[in-house]
Amino acid sequence: MTESLFSPLSLRETTVPNRVMVSPMCQYSTNDGVATEWHRVHLGSRAVGGAGIVMTEATAVEARGRITPHDLGIWSEEHAEALKPITEFVRSQGSVPAIQLAHAGRKASKTRPWDGSEPLSPDEAGWETVAPSPDPYPYEDEPPAQRAMTAEDVEDVTQAFVDAAKRADEAGFEIAEVHAAHGYLLHEFLSPVTNDRDDEYGGSFENRTRLVREVTAAVREVWPDDKPVFVRISATDWLPDRESWDLDQSVELAPQLAEAGADLVDVSAGGIHPDQQIPNSGPGYQIPYAEAIKENTGVAVGAVGGITEAEQADQLIRNDRADLAIVGREHLRDPYFTLHAAQELGVDVELPVQYRRGFDLD
Repeated sequence: MTESLFSPLSLRETTVPNRVMVSPMCQYSTNDGVATEWHRVHLGSRAVGGAGIVMTEATAVEARGRITPHDLGIWSEEHAEALKPITEFVRSQGSVPAIQLAHAGRKASKTRPWDGSEPLSPDEAGWETVAPSPDPYPYEDEPPAQRAMTAEDVEDVTQAFVDAAKRADEAGFEIAEVHAAHGYLLHEFLSPVTNDRDDEYGGSFENRTRLVREVTAAVREVWPDDKPVFVRISATDWLPDRESWDLDQSVELAPQLAEAGADLVDVSAGGIHPDQQIPNSGPGYQIPYAEAIKENTGVAVGAVGGITEAEQADQLIRNDRADLAIVGREHLRDPYFTLHAAQELGVDVELPVQYRRGFDLD
C-alpha cells in the first residue's frame, strides 16, 4: 500500500497519526527561557489543527546557548515544569509533542528579528558566546565577545544536551530532536567554514562530525527506548565557491547519525554564513536534499522548505521522497493546515467537535 500524507508513521513504539510535522519556529517570547501562555496557545493551536507532530522552537540547553535573551529554554526544572501543560494539551489532541534541543554557538546573544537581529554585548544584556573557533559570525556591527571552546566546554555542552533531554522526557515530550543545522553550534563543528580546530573535533570529516555523533548518542542513551530521536541538519552550506559542508558529506553523515541512535534526519539547509548562495527559494526548494539522503542511505528523513500545499505534501510522501512533510511558515498562516489538507484531499479525519461546523460536517 502506498504511503500518503495521512498514513501513520511508526518510529520505535511511537505512532505519529499522519506525516505532517510543525517545523521548529522561534517565537522569541519568553522571560529567561520559561514557556508562557503564548507557547501553549501557539503550539496547542497546531495540535488542534491536526498536525501529527508539534515541535517546539529551538529550545536552549543552557543559557548561553540562546539565540536571543527571549528564547525558549530547558536548562532547569523550572523550564521543564512550564512545558508540561503544553505537552499534555498537545497529546490530548492526538498529536505527538516534540522538542528541539539547541545551542546557538556563535550565533547567540543578539536581538530579536523585529528588533534588528543585532549582536548584543555583555553590557547590553548579552553574553560571551562560544564556538568551535574564535572567529565570530560576520555581523555588520561589532559582534559579542566570543571564545573558542575548550575540551572542558565540549564536555559541558554535551552534558547540557543530556540534562536537557532528561528534563524534556520528564516534561512529557515524545520526540527529542538534536539541532545541528542553520549555523548554530553543532553545525559550526560540522562545517570547515566555522571549524579550524586542530584537535579531535576539527580537520577531517570524522573529527568535524564527532561532536554531533557524540551528542546524538548521549541523548539517545538517556532518552527512553520507546521514543524516537531526530537530528536536524543543514544538508549544504550553500557556499559552492569555498570549502564548506555539502550534500555529499550529509549523505555520508546520515547513516552515522542513525548508528548513533537517530531515528530520523530532519533535512534543512544553510545558515552558516551570510554569503550563502541559495539556488532558488521556490516551492519545495530543499526537498531534493532530503530525497538524496533517503535514496542513498535508506535513513528515514523529513523534508522542509516551501511546503505550502496539501497536494504537494501528499505527493512528497507518495513518491517516497521523504517520510515526513515538515511545514513551517504555512503553519503560521494556517494553524489548521492539516485539517484543511485532509478536506482538500478527501481524507476522513477526526475533527475537534468544537470545530466541525467550520468544516461543513454534521
